[in-house]
Amino acid sequence: MSESESKPESQSPFDKVSFVDVGPEHAGQRLDNFLIRHLKGVPKSRIYNLLRKGEVRINKGRVKPDTRVKDGDIIRIAPIRVAQRGDPAVPGQQLRRYLAENILFEDEGLLIINKPAGLAVHGGSGISLGAIEALRAERPDARFLELVHRLDRDTSGCLMLAKKRSVLLELQQAMQRNQIDKRYLALVKGQWPKGKSTINAPLLKNQVSSGERIVRVDVEGKASVTHFKISQRFKEATLLEVTLETGRTHQIRVHCQFSGQPVAGDPKYGDTHFNESLKDSGLKRMFLHASNLRFRHPLSGDWVDVEAPLPKDLQPILKNL
Repeated sequence: MSESESKPESQSPFDKVSFVDVGPEHAGQRLDNFLIRHLKGVPKSRIYNLLRKGEVRINKGRVKPDTRVKDGDIIRIAPIRVAQRGDPAVPGQQLRRYLAENILFEDEGLLIINKPAGLAVHGGSGISLGAIEALRAERPDARFLELVHRLDRDTSGCLMLAKKRSVLLELQQAMQRNQIDKRYLALVKGQWPKGKSTINAPLLKNQVSSGERIVRVDVEGKASVTHFKISQRFKEATLLEVTLETGRTHQIRVHCQFSGQPVAGDPKYGDTHFNESLKDSGLKRMFLHASNLRFRHPLSGDWVDVEAPLPKDLQPILKNL
Protein backbone atom coordinates (compact mmCIF):
# COMPACT_ATOMS: atom_id res chain seq x y z
CA MET A 1 0.00 0.00 0.00
CA SER A 2 1.37 3.39 -0.98
CA GLU A 3 1.30 5.42 2.20
CA SER A 4 1.94 8.89 0.82
CA GLU A 5 2.44 11.20 -2.09
CA SER A 6 4.82 14.17 -2.03
CA LYS A 7 3.87 17.77 -2.74
CA PRO A 8 6.19 20.42 -4.19
CA GLU A 9 8.23 22.61 -1.85
CA SER A 10 6.69 25.79 -0.38
CA GLN A 11 7.48 28.46 2.19
CA SER A 12 7.14 27.74 5.91
CA PRO A 13 3.68 28.69 7.24
CA PHE A 14 5.32 29.86 10.50
CA ASP A 15 7.78 32.48 9.17
CA LYS A 16 5.61 35.36 10.47
CA VAL A 17 4.18 36.17 13.90
CA SER A 18 1.11 33.98 14.46
CA PHE A 19 -1.74 34.05 16.96
CA VAL A 20 -3.60 30.88 17.94
CA ASP A 21 -6.94 30.80 19.76
CA VAL A 22 -7.32 27.88 22.20
CA GLY A 23 -10.68 26.11 21.96
CA PRO A 24 -12.43 24.00 24.61
CA GLU A 25 -11.18 20.76 23.03
CA HIS A 26 -7.58 21.64 24.00
CA ALA A 27 -8.27 23.09 27.46
CA GLY A 28 -6.00 21.53 30.09
CA GLN A 29 -3.33 20.40 27.63
CA ARG A 30 0.32 21.21 28.31
CA LEU A 31 1.59 24.08 26.18
CA ASP A 32 4.57 22.15 24.79
CA ASN A 33 2.31 19.30 23.63
CA PHE A 34 -0.13 21.81 22.13
CA LEU A 35 2.68 23.48 20.16
CA ILE A 36 4.12 20.16 18.93
CA ARG A 37 0.68 19.33 17.54
CA HIS A 38 0.11 22.81 16.07
CA LEU A 39 3.58 23.46 14.64
CA LYS A 40 3.73 20.45 12.32
CA GLY A 41 7.17 20.02 10.77
CA VAL A 42 8.98 22.17 13.35
CA PRO A 43 11.56 20.12 15.34
CA LYS A 44 10.78 19.67 19.03
CA SER A 45 14.17 21.14 19.93
CA ARG A 46 13.23 24.34 18.09
CA ILE A 47 9.88 24.53 19.93
CA TYR A 48 11.53 24.19 23.36
CA ASN A 49 14.09 26.80 22.32
CA LEU A 50 11.24 29.21 21.53
CA LEU A 51 9.75 28.57 24.98
CA ARG A 52 13.07 29.10 26.77
CA LYS A 53 13.63 32.42 24.99
CA GLY A 54 10.16 33.71 25.79
CA GLU A 55 9.14 33.74 22.11
CA VAL A 56 5.84 32.07 22.93
CA ARG A 57 3.38 34.00 25.09
CA ILE A 58 -0.14 33.41 26.34
CA ASN A 59 -2.34 36.50 26.74
CA LYS A 60 0.89 38.57 26.45
CA GLY A 61 2.50 36.82 29.45
CA ARG A 62 5.60 34.59 29.55
CA VAL A 63 4.98 30.89 30.00
CA LYS A 64 6.71 27.59 30.69
CA PRO A 65 6.49 24.31 28.72
CA ASP A 66 4.26 22.71 31.38
CA THR A 67 1.78 25.63 31.43
CA ARG A 68 -1.76 24.33 30.92
CA VAL A 69 -3.67 26.16 28.20
CA LYS A 70 -7.26 27.28 28.85
CA ASP A 71 -10.29 27.80 26.65
CA GLY A 72 -10.12 31.33 25.26
CA ASP A 73 -6.34 31.75 25.64
CA ILE A 74 -4.54 33.55 22.82
CA ILE A 75 -1.07 32.16 22.09
CA ARG A 76 1.43 34.43 20.33
CA ILE A 77 4.22 32.62 18.48
CA ALA A 78 7.25 34.50 17.17
CA PRO A 79 8.41 33.88 13.57
CA ILE A 80 10.01 30.45 13.08
CA ARG A 81 12.57 29.88 10.37
CA VAL A 82 13.31 26.23 9.72
CA ALA A 83 14.90 24.36 6.83
CA GLN A 84 12.15 23.33 4.47
CA ARG A 85 11.77 19.79 3.16
CA GLY A 86 8.56 20.45 1.27
CA ASP A 87 5.04 20.20 2.62
CA PRO A 88 4.07 17.28 4.83
CA ALA A 89 3.28 14.06 2.95
CA VAL A 90 -0.38 13.49 2.15
CA PRO A 91 -2.16 10.13 1.91
CA GLY A 92 -2.25 8.54 -1.52
CA GLN A 93 -5.49 7.60 -3.24
CA GLN A 94 -5.26 3.92 -2.25
CA LEU A 95 -4.75 4.75 1.45
CA ARG A 96 -7.54 7.36 1.39
CA ARG A 97 -9.93 4.80 -0.04
CA TYR A 98 -8.90 2.18 2.51
CA LEU A 99 -9.40 4.54 5.46
CA ALA A 100 -12.81 5.65 4.20
CA GLU A 101 -13.96 2.05 3.78
CA ASN A 102 -12.59 0.71 7.07
CA ILE A 103 -14.22 2.84 9.75
CA LEU A 104 -15.53 0.44 12.39
CA PHE A 105 -17.18 3.03 14.64
CA GLU A 106 -17.59 6.81 14.67
CA ASP A 107 -19.55 9.41 16.61
CA GLU A 108 -18.93 12.96 17.82
CA GLY A 109 -16.21 11.90 20.26
CA LEU A 110 -14.58 8.77 18.92
CA LEU A 111 -13.24 7.17 15.75
CA ILE A 112 -12.21 3.51 15.46
CA ILE A 113 -10.59 2.23 12.27
CA ASN A 114 -9.39 -1.16 11.08
CA LYS A 115 -5.70 -0.33 10.62
CA PRO A 116 -3.95 -2.26 7.85
CA ALA A 117 -0.67 -4.06 8.48
CA GLY A 118 2.29 -2.06 7.21
CA LEU A 119 0.87 1.34 8.19
CA ALA A 120 2.51 2.91 11.25
CA VAL A 121 0.17 4.63 13.70
CA HIS A 122 2.25 7.83 13.42
CA GLY A 123 5.18 9.18 11.42
CA GLY A 124 8.78 9.31 12.60
CA SER A 125 12.00 7.27 12.33
CA GLY A 126 12.06 7.55 8.56
CA ILE A 127 8.28 7.17 8.15
CA SER A 128 6.80 10.30 6.58
CA LEU A 129 3.17 9.51 7.29
CA GLY A 130 1.23 7.25 9.64
CA ALA A 131 -2.46 6.61 10.35
CA ILE A 132 -2.90 9.73 12.51
CA GLU A 133 -1.29 12.05 9.93
CA ALA A 134 -3.32 10.48 7.12
CA LEU A 135 -6.60 10.92 9.00
CA ARG A 136 -5.78 14.52 9.94
CA ALA A 137 -4.98 15.25 6.30
CA GLU A 138 -8.31 13.75 5.26
CA ARG A 139 -10.16 15.74 7.94
CA PRO A 140 -8.63 19.24 7.82
CA ASP A 141 -11.61 20.74 9.67
CA ALA A 142 -11.26 18.40 12.67
CA ARG A 143 -10.30 20.57 15.65
CA PHE A 144 -9.00 17.59 17.64
CA LEU A 145 -7.86 14.12 16.59
CA GLU A 146 -5.42 12.11 18.72
CA LEU A 147 -4.39 8.47 19.13
CA VAL A 148 -5.88 6.81 22.21
CA HIS A 149 -3.37 3.92 22.01
CA ARG A 150 -0.88 2.39 19.59
CA LEU A 151 -0.45 -0.73 17.50
CA ASP A 152 2.80 -2.04 16.04
CA ARG A 153 3.25 -1.18 12.37
CA ASP A 154 2.87 -4.83 11.29
CA THR A 155 -0.18 -5.42 13.51
CA SER A 156 -3.58 -4.93 11.89
CA GLY A 157 -6.94 -4.23 13.50
CA CYS A 158 -8.83 -1.95 15.88
CA LEU A 159 -7.21 1.45 16.43
CA MET A 160 -8.96 4.12 18.53
CA LEU A 161 -8.69 7.87 17.98
CA ALA A 162 -10.34 10.55 20.13
CA LYS A 163 -12.14 13.53 18.60
CA LYS A 164 -12.42 15.32 21.95
CA ARG A 165 -9.77 15.85 24.62
CA SER A 166 -12.15 14.68 27.39
CA VAL A 167 -12.71 11.40 25.52
CA LEU A 168 -8.96 10.92 25.07
CA LEU A 169 -8.23 11.39 28.78
CA GLU A 170 -11.10 9.16 29.98
CA LEU A 171 -10.24 6.32 27.60
CA GLN A 172 -6.55 6.45 28.51
CA GLN A 173 -7.47 6.33 32.21
CA ALA A 174 -9.82 3.41 31.50
CA MET A 175 -6.95 1.57 29.79
CA GLN A 176 -4.71 2.14 32.81
CA ARG A 177 -7.45 0.72 35.05
CA ASN A 178 -7.86 -2.29 32.72
CA GLN A 179 -11.46 -1.30 31.94
CA ILE A 180 -11.10 -1.73 28.17
CA ASP A 181 -11.31 -5.29 26.84
CA LYS A 182 -8.73 -5.57 24.02
CA ARG A 183 -8.56 -8.90 22.20
CA TYR A 184 -6.11 -10.08 19.56
CA LEU A 185 -5.76 -13.10 17.26
CA ALA A 186 -2.23 -14.50 17.10
CA LEU A 187 -0.86 -17.52 15.27
CA VAL A 188 2.05 -19.00 17.22
CA LYS A 189 4.57 -21.78 16.68
CA GLY A 190 3.79 -25.29 17.89
CA GLN A 191 1.10 -26.79 20.13
CA TRP A 192 0.07 -24.36 22.86
CA PRO A 193 -0.41 -26.27 26.17
CA LYS A 194 -4.00 -26.40 27.44
CA GLY A 195 -3.03 -25.28 30.93
CA LYS A 196 -1.08 -22.21 29.84
CA SER A 197 -3.73 -19.47 30.11
CA THR A 198 -1.69 -16.58 31.58
CA ILE A 199 1.85 -15.25 31.31
CA ASN A 200 2.87 -12.85 34.07
CA ALA A 201 6.39 -11.66 33.29
CA PRO A 202 7.79 -8.09 33.65
CA LEU A 203 9.04 -6.41 30.48
CA LEU A 204 11.96 -4.02 30.07
CA LYS A 205 12.65 -1.81 27.02
CA ASN A 206 16.22 -1.65 25.74
CA GLN A 207 17.90 0.04 22.82
CA VAL A 208 20.73 -1.69 20.98
CA SER A 209 23.65 0.14 19.34
CA SER A 210 21.78 0.40 16.03
CA GLY A 211 19.04 2.38 17.77
CA GLU A 212 16.52 -0.44 17.39
CA ARG A 213 14.16 -0.91 20.33
CA ILE A 214 14.16 -4.37 21.89
CA VAL A 215 11.89 -5.56 24.72
CA ARG A 216 12.77 -8.52 26.93
CA VAL A 217 11.57 -10.24 30.07
CA ASP A 218 13.47 -8.78 33.02
CA VAL A 219 12.80 -8.59 36.77
CA GLU A 220 13.65 -4.88 36.57
CA GLY A 221 10.90 -4.30 34.01
CA LYS A 222 7.28 -3.18 34.32
CA ALA A 223 4.56 -5.63 35.40
CA SER A 224 3.06 -7.28 32.29
CA VAL A 225 0.18 -9.77 32.17
CA THR A 226 -1.23 -11.50 29.08
CA HIS A 227 -4.09 -14.03 28.93
CA PHE A 228 -4.35 -16.73 26.26
CA LYS A 229 -7.20 -18.91 25.01
CA ILE A 230 -6.82 -21.58 22.31
CA SER A 231 -9.01 -20.77 19.31
CA GLN A 232 -7.84 -23.38 16.78
CA ARG A 233 -5.14 -26.04 16.65
CA PHE A 234 -3.02 -27.04 13.66
CA LYS A 235 -0.27 -29.62 13.24
CA GLU A 236 2.60 -27.16 13.70
CA ALA A 237 0.86 -24.02 14.97
CA THR A 238 -1.90 -22.72 17.25
CA LEU A 239 -4.32 -19.84 16.74
CA LEU A 240 -4.77 -17.98 20.04
CA GLU A 241 -7.24 -15.41 21.29
CA VAL A 242 -5.13 -13.04 23.39
CA THR A 243 -6.34 -10.56 26.01
CA LEU A 244 -4.11 -7.85 27.45
CA GLU A 245 -4.30 -6.97 31.12
CA THR A 246 -1.47 -4.46 30.68
CA GLY A 247 -0.41 -2.64 27.52
CA ARG A 248 3.38 -2.74 27.26
CA THR A 249 5.38 -2.30 24.07
CA HIS A 250 5.56 -5.58 22.07
CA GLN A 251 3.90 -7.36 25.01
CA ILE A 252 2.17 -10.19 23.13
CA ARG A 253 5.18 -10.81 20.89
CA VAL A 254 7.69 -10.97 23.75
CA HIS A 255 5.48 -13.09 26.03
CA CYS A 256 4.96 -15.58 23.20
CA GLN A 257 8.71 -15.65 22.54
CA PHE A 258 9.32 -16.11 26.28
CA SER A 259 6.98 -19.11 26.27
CA GLY A 260 8.99 -20.70 23.44
CA GLN A 261 6.14 -20.27 20.94
CA PRO A 262 6.72 -16.99 19.06
CA VAL A 263 4.19 -15.26 16.82
CA ALA A 264 4.25 -16.44 13.21
CA GLY A 265 6.00 -14.05 10.83
CA ASP A 266 7.48 -11.91 13.61
CA PRO A 267 10.76 -10.55 12.17
CA LYS A 268 12.12 -9.38 15.53
CA TYR A 269 11.12 -11.97 18.13
CA GLY A 270 10.11 -14.86 15.88
CA ASP A 271 11.62 -18.19 14.83
CA THR A 272 13.40 -17.87 11.47
CA HIS A 273 12.84 -21.48 10.36
CA PHE A 274 9.16 -21.42 11.39
CA ASN A 275 8.63 -18.14 9.53
CA GLU A 276 10.27 -19.53 6.40
CA SER A 277 8.08 -22.64 6.49
CA LEU A 278 4.93 -20.50 6.62
CA LYS A 279 5.91 -18.52 3.55
CA ASP A 280 4.84 -21.58 1.54
CA SER A 281 1.38 -21.14 3.08
CA GLY A 282 1.32 -17.54 1.90
CA LEU A 283 2.27 -15.69 5.09
CA LYS A 284 3.99 -12.44 4.14
CA ARG A 285 3.78 -10.56 7.47
CA MET A 286 3.31 -11.01 11.20
CA PHE A 287 0.14 -12.91 12.14
CA LEU A 288 -1.13 -10.57 14.86
CA HIS A 289 -4.51 -8.85 14.57
CA ALA A 290 -6.34 -6.59 17.05
CA SER A 291 -9.75 -8.18 16.56
CA ASN A 292 -12.04 -6.78 19.29
CA LEU A 293 -12.61 -3.79 21.58
CA ARG A 294 -15.25 -3.53 24.30
CA PHE A 295 -15.63 -0.58 26.68
CA ARG A 296 -18.04 2.00 28.05
CA HIS A 297 -18.25 5.16 25.95
CA PRO A 298 -16.98 8.18 27.95
CA LEU A 299 -19.78 10.43 26.67
CA SER A 300 -22.88 8.20 26.66
CA GLY A 301 -21.90 5.51 29.17
CA ASP A 302 -23.18 2.89 26.70
CA TRP A 303 -21.16 -0.22 25.91
CA VAL A 304 -19.22 -0.07 22.64
CA ASP A 305 -18.43 -3.46 21.11
CA VAL A 306 -16.32 -3.38 17.94
CA GLU A 307 -14.91 -6.22 15.85
CA ALA A 308 -12.35 -6.03 13.05
CA PRO A 309 -12.68 -9.10 10.81
CA LEU A 310 -9.56 -11.13 10.09
CA PRO A 311 -7.84 -9.49 7.07
CA LYS A 312 -8.06 -11.18 3.69
CA ASP A 313 -4.28 -11.76 3.58
CA LEU A 314 -4.42 -13.86 6.77
CA GLN A 315 -7.52 -15.94 6.04
CA PRO A 316 -5.83 -18.27 3.49
CA ILE A 317 -3.02 -19.04 5.95
CA LEU A 318 -5.41 -20.85 8.29
CA LYS A 319 -6.98 -22.75 5.38
CA ASN A 320 -3.58 -23.84 4.10
CA LEU A 321 -2.47 -24.98 7.56
